[in-house]
Amino acid sequence: MVKSWNERLNTPGINGVKPTPRTIGDVVEGQPMLVPTARQVDDFIRSLPNGVEMDVRALRTALAIEHGVQVTCPVTIGYHLRTVAEAANEDLERGMELSAIAPFWRVLDTNAPTTKKLSFGAEFVAAQRKREGLKP
Repeated sequence: MVKSWNERLNTPGINGVKPTPRTIGDVVEGQPMLVPTARQVDDFIRSLPNGVEMDVRALRTALAIEHGVQVTCPVTIGYHLRTVAEAANEDLERGMELSAIAPFWRVLDTNAPTTKKLSFGAEFVAAQRKREGLKP
């Protein structure tokens, strides 16, 4: 049976710090790299105040600094950002208030690759960003 996005979000994951296996983008082989859980990403996004945005690269940097390492795994972040957004959408569909869900639109804009994969489309992201005075 397929897990819901909230089940994926709340499944204890294996996180921690490990050496980067290879150079990819801004991550250099051998650097200490944070591999966060989906819950860690969700918690960090919830800490962003209303009207404050942070792009994915800045999120990765902030998480790395918070955990005393140089980088955060770019692949894992992509997976977890989608999990956070889809779980938030599930919560909204169940009647949860907007103020109670993770404000993922403060990290994902309408052009982010992850936004394009969301089951509910980019219109919601655009509307929430506009509501908070953020660029689409």
